[in-house]
Amino acid sequence: MLHLGTRASALARWQAEWVASRLREQGVDVVLTPITTRGDRRTAAIAALGGEGVFTKEIQQALLDGRIDLAVHSLKDLPTRPETADLCLAAVPERASPRDVLVASRDVTLESLPEGARIGTGSLRRRAQLLHVRPDFEMCDVRGNVETRLDKWTRGEFDALVLAEAGLRRLGLERHIVQTFSYDVVLPAVGQGALGLETRTADAATRRAVAALNHPPSHLAVLAERAVLASLHGGCLAPIAGFAQSSDDGRLTLVGRVVGRDGVDWLEAEESVACPLGCGGGGYGQLTGESMALAVGLGRRVAELLLTQGAERLIDACRT
Repeated sequence: MLHLGTRASALARWQAEWVASRLREQGVDVVLTPITTRGDRRTAAIAALGGEGVFTKEIQQALLDGRIDLAVHSLKDLPTRPETADLCLAAVPERASPRDVLVASRDVTLESLPEGARIGTGSLRRRAQLLHVRPDFEMCDVRGNVETRLDKWTRGEFDALVLAEAGLRRLGLERHIVQTFSYDVVLPAVGQGALGLETRTADAATRRAVAALNHPPSHLAVLAERAVLASLHGGCLAPIAGFAQSSDDGRLTLVGRVVGRDGVDWLEAEESVACPLGCGGGGYGQLTGESMALAVGLGRRVAELLLTQGAERLIDACRT
């Protein structure tokens, strides 16, 4: 019996059930264990709670205590700096769309929204990139899960929302999408659209069970993205965006972006590296140490390029 820990929100349950069904197909007996995190109990903005780990720490503690054997995270919520070597990111299933989308009335686009339109988003990354394109927007903080945010928009609190495409599609709510943003306009959060399967490092049995769910191209991509975030010492709330993808010729390409709070300053860097496993192959299985090191090194190089352009100043300004 494998105990799988998950948050209780509809999206988290969908993600956990999806992983559980894949494991059951392999003959693994799985039971879900709902866990309430500090982020789920919040009444204030995430930033006021300290930002990093508010949706993951209680689940990770349950892993360490042995109450659960496996955790399923939205990878963009998982801190890049592990607090203990006793836990490991054992697998990353094939990534869903990492893109951000606009939720608004039909036939509305980012370009056609009226001057001064109220845009609901709880993400500084989204806010900054949208203000770069439309500095006239009134950016409004919105909290809660996907359904809560959609309800606030339906009641007219905002003219539009910006949400992750993957979450809407996983919940069957893609009918609300009116525009999918290109990466030139809104680059995703690090790890957006990907799931992270976390286990105890010493739990070889669970690690073997989830190995078949690991998708090397997706895993390599998020390793590179997370290395950017870690190297910039930016948490999941910083105005840092990153997206990596593999190509048919076996190269992993990473774009990193840091944007000032008001959208005026815009820094970007891009690098690529040849990876011996996982890039363009499309298969499932474990990564080699060499390929993982190459992906992490790629992320660090992109971070260094951003730092030489002044990224630290923009990140620090958003902490005050």
